Amino acid sequence: MAEIDDLSFETDDVIAAESSEDRLLSSSNSTVDFVTERFKRAEDSRLMDEERWLRSYRNYRGIYGPDVQFTSTEKSKVFVKVTKTKTLAAYGQIVDVLFGNNKFPLSVEPSVLPDGVAESVHINVDPNAGPAQSQLSQAFGDKPAKPYLIGPDTKLEPGETRTTLQRRLGGLSDKLASVSDKIIEGDGTTPTSVTFHPAMVAAKKMEKKIHDQLNESGASKHLRSMAFEMSLLGTGVMKGPFAVDKEYPNWDEEGDYDPLVKTVPSTNHVSVWNFYPDPESTSMDDAEYVVERHKMSRNQLRSLRGRPYFMDDSIQLAIDKGPDYVRKHWEMKMEDDDSHPSDSERWEVLEFWGYIDTSLLEDNGISIPKSMSKLAEVNANIWVVNGEIIRCVINPFKPSRIPYYSVPYEHNPYSFFGVGIAENMDDTQTLMNGFMRMAVDNAVLSGNLLIEIDETNLVPGQDLSVYPGKVFRRQGGAPGQAIFGTKFPNVAAENMQLFDKARVLADESTGFPSFAHGQTGVQGVGRTASGISMLMSAANGSIRSVVKNVDDYLLAPIGRAFFAFNMQFDFDESIKGDLEVMANGTESLMANEVRSQRLMQFLGVVQNPALAPFAKMDYIIREIAKSMDLDPNKVTNSMQDAAIQAEILKGFQQPAPPPPEAPGMAPPPEGAPTEVPAGANPQDQTGAGGGTIGTGVAPVPGEEGFAGNVA
Repeated sequence: MAEIDDLSFETDDVIAAESSEDRLLSSSNSTVDFVTERFKRAEDSRLMDEERWLRSYRNYRGIYGPDVQFTSTEKSKVFVKVTKTKTLAAYGQIVDVLFGNNKFPLSVEPSVLPDGVAESVHINVDPNAGPAQSQLSQAFGDKPAKPYLIGPDTKLEPGETRTTLQRRLGGLSDKLASVSDKIIEGDGTTPTSVTFHPAMVAAKKMEKKIHDQLNESGASKHLRSMAFEMSLLGTGVMKGPFAVDKEYPNWDEEGDYDPLVKTVPSTNHVSVWNFYPDPESTSMDDAEYVVERHKMSRNQLRSLRGRPYFMDDSIQLAIDKGPDYVRKHWEMKMEDDDSHPSDSERWEVLEFWGYIDTSLLEDNGISIPKSMSKLAEVNANIWVVNGEIIRCVINPFKPSRIPYYSVPYEHNPYSFFGVGIAENMDDTQTLMNGFMRMAVDNAVLSGNLLIEIDETNLVPGQDLSVYPGKVFRRQGGAPGQAIFGTKFPNVAAENMQLFDKARVLADESTGFPSFAHGQTGVQGVGRTASGISMLMSAANGSIRSVVKNVDDYLLAPIGRAFFAFNMQFDFDESIKGDLEVMANGTESLMANEVRSQRLMQFLGVVQNPALAPFAKMDYIIREIAKSMDLDPNKVTNSMQDAAIQAEILKGFQQPAPPPPEAPGMAPPPEGAPTEVPAGANPQDQTGAGGGTIGTGVAPVPGEEGFAGNVA
């Protein structure tokens, strides 16, 4: 069962039926009928999808469906689980994208104004700050060199900050200090300009907050479950964020267990089997409603009592009516052992999110606020169990949204549900199973002799079974051979060739070649390192569209949902601002080795002095660290720290002092020249390093002064 959302951040915006429970219990069942009718409509519309999912599930498990009928001559019932191999390969790549860098591929950046909306985000003085404006006007005088400050038409140069402004003011910077608290720094005039405080600070704080919330809620395990269903069945579903109370273990000074309870936003995976969207929709963007089906025990239902906006009396009344859960046809077909009875001590709970007539809510005790009183429909959340409404609340999220995210593996523009790995290779899986069964049956036949016996030549009444050491008794004087052995032809090789061709078709239909998930025996170009790199790059192309779906349908929407959640319910003003959440899953798809290589190549390009001013060196260095699986916060410096570090390193780059004189060497006589001859190497101990020794001034034999002359 999925986690129960509390919406326990209590605000005035949450309008629920909790205060009008008596009226609700005595009202008609029109709202219950509305929810159950929507659920029935969605259930009927996805019957064909359920059959597709069942077939995909059987192919993954290696189970033959009822449509496969074996003849009496087919002895082998082997099932080659290539579907499982391909599904796990796709699942592994998606998980690598989500958690490859030990960080969710989500980032928060300050919003950049598009061209034509505004030329710049400029240093702006509070319009109510009259004295501040006059002081700045006096600082510049009547003839400013450029319109850097003051007024609605003034702006900074691209990339300029308060620091550069102060540097430009020079001696007038003291007058700027008195109004510095009223100056707001922002984007430059171009999209490539550096973004400065406070937008950047708020963006980084918000990004860290969202990542901490995802980690704290255990989102990683739910995302892995979603990725598996998306790969296998074609659609993965996530839900959230919701405020839940999380218990943290704690022991007091006396050793008694005293847990800490903290309200945190949480997200969880919803199985596609229990997800019933609007049948007229093709994505969550145009869905009018969704219904989630829960299977709850008595204890789970009782645990709902006391939670925000749940009605205790209605819960107890639903329990008293008795269990009403009935297994769906797909539940029975997915069970390995369906011999046990279908009845169980469970209740079916329908959780509805979507639009409903305001009149129905009013009939059930919901006071519609004045801002919504003229609306014919409102977005609401309704829980129904055993014909009883146990929760009814107007959607508290702003902006109003249905908190579900459906991700297709391969998008089908004509259906809400996508297409998965198993469906894409359904036919090839059938072919591989057939060829493999034929090969196995043929191998069994050809590996044994077919025995032919002429009983007229044998003594009647003998056991005709054949085994090693068997003795047959012949009729006396019977002519000819009584027992013959026939060898059945072996055609298993031809069957295996057909099997291999079907496997190649599976590679093509799924976009996952066999070498990408560890199959050996790759021939041709795949036998070299560069060839493998090319093949892997081509294989990544097939998953790129899948990762883009993860970005567009899951990461970006759920990131924006967490952002809106924090903007609405979090009291920390330092994380709030005009920010934008971006999904970076596609960037994470590129192999670290390839990405690091490209970053290093780009770094070499921008070493050109003409191009260096256009490069964001701090970003490049951080990305290189990420591609090497290093924490950029630990191994890289900020631009300011880098400047300080460069000054420190200069001290280690001074020329080395000359070496000390050799022991025993007499100092040069007073007045002797100490300069090194031109061209000589002062570090050369041999005397031949560019000096003038032996360059034609020594006497030759026969000349005066030659040591070898005979006196």
